[in-house]
Amino acid sequence: METSRWRPFALFLKAALAALLALALIFPHWDRFADKAMGVRAVAYPVAVMLVVSIWALRGRRGAFPWDIDLLLTAPFFVDVAGNAADLYDGVGWFDDACHFGNWALLSAAAGLALQRWSPLPPWALALSCAGIGAITAILWEFSEYCIFILNTPESVTIYRDTIGDLMLGLLGATAAGLATAVLARRRIRASDEGVLSAAANAR
Repeated sequence: METSRWRPFALFLKAALAALLALALIFPHWDRFADKAMGVRAVAYPVAVMLVVSIWALRGRRGAFPWDIDLLLTAPFFVDVAGNAADLYDGVGWFDDACHFGNWALLSAAAGLALQRWSPLPPWALALSCAGIGAITAILWEFSEYCIFILNTPESVTIYRDTIGDLMLGLLGATAAGLATAVLARRRIRASDEGVLSAAANAR
């Protein structure tokens, strides 16, 4: 499938992410970057957004590069760092919740597109796979936050409630992406079946 129309957007987000991470490393004393583990993000995020490139290379570069999947995978990491750079996490009360829902929807949509394109899973299995992948990554994210930020803080009750809320929002976003992927897959299957029937009717 040709997805080159998404290439400029994917490359722009990667460049913007690199610039924002560099800004955070140059000015770590800014309140919007202080105590946000930007050093860890500066290492982990570039590795994460190169995942599609790495898998494509390991597969022997078969087929066109999936720029749409690459864009969906890159977007959440850009949103996270951009949110810190714009001080939205501290300045906008609902921004953190919106990110947990939206970013996991994007990550799960990337996984769903990849599964839909390169696996024979039926729509219902795609939906469950997306929700499962989103749940796993949401749990791993919260565990990482716990290890980095929470071990030495006394605000255990407040943080516990926030963690549970973040997990639920991540799961809801992943489930929404899974359902959307399943609907799209079902439509493509139906369109393919109708095409086969039409071709068979024309051949008679």
